[in-house]
Amino acid sequence: MGENKVGRPKKYSTVEEMEQIIEDYFELCNKKKMPYTVSGLALALDMTRETLLRYEEQNEFSDTIKRAKLRVEGYAEMCLFRGGGIASGVIFSLKNNFGWKDKMEIDNNVGNKDNKPFKNIDLSHLTTEQIKELLKNEDQE
Repeated sequence: MGENKVGRPKKYSTVEEMEQIIEDYFELCNKKKMPYTVSGLALALDMTRETLLRYEEQNEFSDTIKRAKLRVEGYAEMCLFRGGGIASGVIFSLKNNFGWKDKMEIDNNVGNKDNKPFKNIDLSHLTTEQIKELLKNEDQE
């Protein structure tokens, strides 16, 4: 086991040791026709999902975990395109495990019905009738 100055000792002393277990996990999934999942990856590594995510932040294991998670993400994407899973479940996984988001576009342009920008006019000195007249003239333009 590797040394860790604070807390528990690391579960894996070398990157190669971790990579072998990860590869064994993917081979088992292929053999048994099981989906690749982040939780399955964590279980194969004998750790919680949270611990797996912490390992992803440690320099020594970061690339290994990121590549494994990328493989899980790629599998989920493939399921969406091939229809190999329930789409809502696959989308849920992609959003919660890989930061995917629904794209929302908001139009911040403000204008009248012709989408022309409003004129900047100080109306504080005008009467209600004068304002109505201005609005009527604006509609005719």
